[in-house]
Amino acid sequence: MVVVTGQSKVSATPDDAMSSSDAEDDFQEPATPTATQAGQALPLLPQQFPEVVPLNVGGMFFTTRLSTLRRYEDTMLAAMFSGRHYIPTDAEGRYFIDRDGTYFGDILNFLRSGDLPPRERVRSVYKEAQYYSIGPLLDNLEDIQPLKGEKVRQAFLGLMPYYKDHLERIIEIAKLRAMQRKARFAKLKVCVFKEEMPITPYECPHFNSLRFERSESDTKLFEHHCEVDVSFGPWEAVADVYDLLHCIVTDLSARGITVDHQCIGVCDKHLINHYYCKRPIYEFKITWW
Repeated sequence: MVVVTGQSKVSATPDDAMSSSDAEDDFQEPATPTATQAGQALPLLPQQFPEVVPLNVGGMFFTTRLSTLRRYEDTMLAAMFSGRHYIPTDAEGRYFIDRDGTYFGDILNFLRSGDLPPRERVRSVYKEAQYYSIGPLLDNLEDIQPLKGEKVRQAFLGLMPYYKDHLERIIEIAKLRAMQRKARFAKLKVCVFKEEMPITPYECPHFNSLRFERSESDTKLFEHHCEVDVSFGPWEAVADVYDLLHCIVTDLSARGITVDHQCIGVCDKHLINHYYCKRPIYEFKITWW
């Protein structure tokens, strides 16, 4: 047996010699690597779609017209089915979109006839509309509840310094205390105050304003940090302390955190003369399981 390697030289005998033309006729070039073998996709021709398009969205099947998917030109669906991009198909020939299809029917209903989802599905459909970049649907959903109310709420929270940071601090403190004490819940003190400085019955706010005029030197006399874990405030708006407490509980609950709270008194720190802090202190109970 003769083993021939790529580096060995084989000398031909006169009897085995062939003309160069015969050698060229018998020689076969190795097959050109495919796109899969080379790890690169070959350029594809524009994909053609039927007028009625069968879809497989994350395992859920839908059927719609091609014109429906192309209803709004600047959406992801219009781009996907423009022919410029390759869309894979499943074993049954349905065009496959690798996305949860639970709310895709609501997307199609809007593209077909402008129908909006019921209130309980609005938030979820809004996320899908963001993914598919359907601007008209986003605009319509933002103008109905609960998203319209959420825009108003966020406008109020925008006045709150470090609101999100304080939420994270509540969660972190409650987690550490529960772990240290090997307990299923943890308690912490939270101060929520609207006015930056305490007032007395003898002071009145300026007309159409929530602010009080005090000199800079007087303001420094009122600088004070209550002995609590987290403080929210101050802010200038009609919304009061109870509105902010509702926001805090709502946002914590949205993250799956069970929270209860109650007012346990006020900060009685004496500041100057007849002024005391009097900011309300709330006890938050975070239950982990």
